[in-house]
Amino acid sequence: MHAFINNLINSDFSYMLFIAIILLSTKFLGLVTMKFRMPQVVGALIAGFILGPAVLNLVRDTDLISSLAEIGVIVLMFCAGLETDLNEMKKTGAASFVIALIGVLLPLAGGFGVAYFANSDPDLILHDVFIGIILTATSVSITVETLKELGKLNSHAGNAILGAAIIDDVLGIIGLTIVMSLADSSVSILIVLLKIIAFFIFAVIACYLFRKLYSKWTSRTEKDLRRYSITAFAFCLLLSFCAEFFFGVADITGAYIAGLAIAKTSKTEYVTKKFDTLSYLLLSPIFFASIGLKVNFSGMTSTIWIFAIVLTLVAIITKILGCGLGAKLFRFTTKESLQIGIGMISRGEVALIVASKGEKMGLMPPQYFGPVVLMVIVTTIITPVLLKIVFKDRRAGGGSAAFGKLA
Repeated sequence: MHAFINNLINSDFSYMLFIAIILLSTKFLGLVTMKFRMPQVVGALIAGFILGPAVLNLVRDTDLISSLAEIGVIVLMFCAGLETDLNEMKKTGAASFVIALIGVLLPLAGGFGVAYFANSDPDLILHDVFIGIILTATSVSITVETLKELGKLNSHAGNAILGAAIIDDVLGIIGLTIVMSLADSSVSILIVLLKIIAFFIFAVIACYLFRKLYSKWTSRTEKDLRRYSITAFAFCLLLSFCAEFFFGVADITGAYIAGLAIAKTSKTEYVTKKFDTLSYLLLSPIFFASIGLKVNFSGMTSTIWIFAIVLTLVAIITKILGCGLGAKLFRFTTKESLQIGIGMISRGEVALIVASKGEKMGLMPPQYFGPVVLMVIVTTIITPVLLKIVFKDRRAGGGSAAFGKLA
């Protein structure tokens, strides 16, 4: 039986088996968590954790699954952009910047402090700074999905979270660039900063031109034609590609801005429905499960476990305090400040990408990768649970079209 299972897992067609298992398990555990009045994304994350090397080792994080997961988060952020109220977001612009700034500085200091006390080699100070850089990351894809389930995506706090997350991403890139430049003299801080500025200039111009052409094109007929969704998706992917390839900005930032470009056009509702179906059917389950698939606890000593626990606690507390303080400075209510702080806890794929880049460059010792992954998993799972509590949604189940609507 063991040999038979190995043959299944290692076959050339195993990706079909893996995807089928992911879809069924995420849906099943999503329904289970919904029964406990928790967002279904929690069940999807637990499914990946159970299926991966940490527990059953039935599903592997293959290149195909990783690619589908990447497209999944791009689509998720694109949908978030489609559903964002720009007028409401303008009201939280300055607040979002301050929320992001304090929400970066405090975790940076906290991560550095934890690594500094755990690291006995004073010559590896750059490694300690890099751990702090990892904690600055915020992945709002989980928060977006949860807020959509709760019907709070366009709330005052929801828009502040989305705006802060974009700025947080830029600040994180700047911090990563500085650390990488100190470790590698071939990386120029000035050039990277100019590329970040250039991306936003490029994105504004591209989105302005695309929106004018797209609005004029789609207003010619009242029919909802599939070509509109295809064109919107192509623009999303192109802007995401340009962000990463030409400017070094995260692709999810490009996807979110692409969604903003199409928001409030005549065919926005139709396009959103199409993408919700695509996300629910395939991409969202794979993305959420892929996070759990990355967990592997083999080789972690008791000291590393303690480091992982402390790092996770610091990651949670510093985001809540930092982002919550920033919100409070702009006269958000105490409840809204707590909602914003909790909404920024999740590290997700952003921290994993940063960690893997640092490991390749020798900025992070290999034994620290396990604790970082554990921190990512815990913050990702705890975020939707805490959001459910602080928003005090009394409905029995989620209402997300992307993942939880078709229970």
